[in-house]
Amino acid sequence: MARKTVERNISYDDQRKLYYVSMDLGKDQAGRRIKRYQTYRTLYAARMGLRNFLTHREEELRTPRHELTLADWLESWMDNIVRPTRAETTVYGYQKIIDNHLVPALGDIPLLKLTPMDIQQYYIQVQQNASLSSNTLRRHHDLLSSSLRSAVRQDKLLLSPMDRVEPPRAKQKEASYYRPEELKQLYTLLEGHPLELCAKLAGSLGMRREEICGLKWECIDYQRQLLSIREARTAFGATIVQKETKTRSSVRTLYMPDDVVRLLRAEQERQIELFRTGRLSEPSQFVVLDHKGWPYSPNALSLAFTRFVKKNGLPRVTLHGLRHSFATVASFQGVPLFDIGKALGHATPATTGKIYTHLVDHTHADTLLKVSDALK
Repeated sequence: MARKTVERNISYDDQRKLYYVSMDLGKDQAGRRIKRYQTYRTLYAARMGLRNFLTHREEELRTPRHELTLADWLESWMDNIVRPTRAETTVYGYQKIIDNHLVPALGDIPLLKLTPMDIQQYYIQVQQNASLSSNTLRRHHDLLSSSLRSAVRQDKLLLSPMDRVEPPRAKQKEASYYRPEELKQLYTLLEGHPLELCAKLAGSLGMRREEICGLKWECIDYQRQLLSIREARTAFGATIVQKETKTRSSVRTLYMPDDVVRLLRAEQERQIELFRTGRLSEPSQFVVLDHKGWPYSPNALSLAFTRFVKKNGLPRVTLHGLRHSFATVASFQGVPLFDIGKALGHATPATTGKIYTHLVDHTHADTLLKVSDALK
């Protein structure tokens, strides 16, 4: 008796007492269907065999087939995904990591053969040879993770090897800052100096250096003593750009103390006089200008402040350290971390606590002392 179909793709030969499973392997070059048959002694075994074949076949059909190297994919990812959607500063930072590190070390590896061990060994190699910090290396990890996730979404990879890579452990930098008495000393030394306004915007208002450099006169409300932070002036390589603030939470309005208002009025009057006497070709929309009358670049402003600190024998704190100093003084005055974070433009109190661990420690000390005093 001939084979009899019992289920789709399964037939039974009652003479040989065997079940036959028909396995479709697709078509040959001439367009003819290719089939293979496998025999099983029981219907259950035949069903399992067919199921395993179909599962394997589906995975095989889904598996990407291409000859892209990691360098090829990173170039495509940057051109088609990163550049159209990310800020110029982000694009610049990514490209430097790709050109200086990733392509020389891993670029020739086919994307489909890139393994977690390749990446893990890269972390060890680049940390030793390039002496990169763990925080910098974490940026390499984040870039690879993002690019290879995109490769999965674009069907260039079935799975990302980054899912099985141990990320470099980033170390939280300890914030350098001035205590209240040290900040007062700095302000005294800066009286009448061109950097006085910048220092107070950072130390008394908690502004970032990029926010100081990007501050425009239209954002100053003298009547209500309010300063609005909407933009930032930042640098990548030799290029300076005016852009939106770091995050949505960075957009904020700050109250200006009287001494900051006084300094702002004086600077605005100075700029008007420079324009009137021809030393400025046109009125500047920026609050902070360098000695040539141009808007300050963040790096140049930081360098000028560092030189002032060194020249006057003050503790080594950067311009960004004045922002940390603002948070420290506020904490010493009993201001909650939540309110400090809002003034600084942090997205959550957790961000503030993570950066300013010394403030948390200070708060814990106050708490424990209060409990101890209550129990005496």
